[in-house]
Amino acid sequence: MTEWTPDARELADLELLLSGAYAPLTGFLTAAEADGVVEQGRLPDGTPWPDPITIALPDGIQPGDQVTLKDPEGAAVAVMTVVERDGHHAAGPVEPLDAPAYGPFARLRRTPEDVRKELPDGEVLAVTMRGPLDSAALEDVAATAEELDASVLLMPLVFGESGPSVVRAALTAAGRLPGSTVVAVPLAPREDVEIDLELREHVARNYGATEHFAGPAPVTIPGPPHRRGLVVFFTGLSGSGKSTVARGLRDALLERGGRTVTYLDGDVVRRLLSAGLTFSREDRDLNIRRIGFVAAEVARHGGLAICAPIAPYAATREEVRAMVEDVGADFLLVHVATPLEECERRDRKGLYAKARAGLIPEFTGVSDPYEEPDDADLVLDTTGMSVERAVGAVLTLVTSGGWVR
Repeated sequence: MTEWTPDARELADLELLLSGAYAPLTGFLTAAEADGVVEQGRLPDGTPWPDPITIALPDGIQPGDQVTLKDPEGAAVAVMTVVERDGHHAAGPVEPLDAPAYGPFARLRRTPEDVRKELPDGEVLAVTMRGPLDSAALEDVAATAEELDASVLLMPLVFGESGPSVVRAALTAAGRLPGSTVVAVPLAPREDVEIDLELREHVARNYGATEHFAGPAPVTIPGPPHRRGLVVFFTGLSGSGKSTVARGLRDALLERGGRTVTYLDGDVVRRLLSAGLTFSREDRDLNIRRIGFVAAEVARHGGLAICAPIAPYAATREEVRAMVEDVGADFLLVHVATPLEECERRDRKGLYAKARAGLIPEFTGVSDPYEEPDDADLVLDTTGMSVERAVGAVLTLVTSGGWVR
């Protein structure tokens, strides 16, 4: 049976499918069902539904296959029986294996059935929260609950880095709303405000709500760039000069001070973090993902990470960008676009000569492609360029953006 770890949004949807919070849905939608939701806001049986619930699966999985869906820590959460494949997306019912139990406040991530059993009879006012309730909102909730003679169900919507803080805000609010119940719900936000609100209302009803109060949207004020995490990601052919420029940037930043700097060189990572990997496309992608994961963790805590792998494939570079941006950090892509002829002329390690002789299979630029980025923040050709000038160009990019003062 194939195993697959969905992305964060898909895992959140999966948890809600398994818990019954997305009832009547019992699985990921087919293409026709998803189209009906987008065009008419309804499922085929006429049930109103605001947003398509879909999942992307890797190539090779076909209708009739079963896929074990795993959480980020490798625990098997569900089995999906694939009934349709439409491009990258697949459809089919899901059956639970183990209840999700990862992350902070896991004890508060309860099923609608369990919560409904404990709620008092009568009216239930559900308050869905993506941020704290200010004094005015708390007064509105208390007044509405009193008017309706309703119990209060506080539903912090936990997704991403802000999840724990939203739960803490709900627990604080519960202290000012006697008799209220708190349940954490992993509902990812939708870009369309109306769709997001409709989905929140639907989930609230499944938890037993008769009335719904949408908490105010959180006020997010991003910190200044010099306080945010940053990943400077160099990509280029072997011999392009990317490692030399990356090391020069590291040294320049350390001389300036003011930022915690971590340098992740491709060769060093392969000896340590990625020891044992081959140079097949799959292993090269895995190596870049490992670099991206470490860099994102550095940036998550406000550090500045410098990476200098070849990273020949656009899709994998985009994955790293997403990893970094998902933790609230910034990402700069530097393409060291030194031409192949110049890289091969330098050939300090003799790698191109071995590749031309057939001694190194799948060598980037010779027997395997390099997909040039079209989203680079800076493009450098180091042919005839001094190291100082190249480093200066990258340093200007970093300082002009405010990441380094």
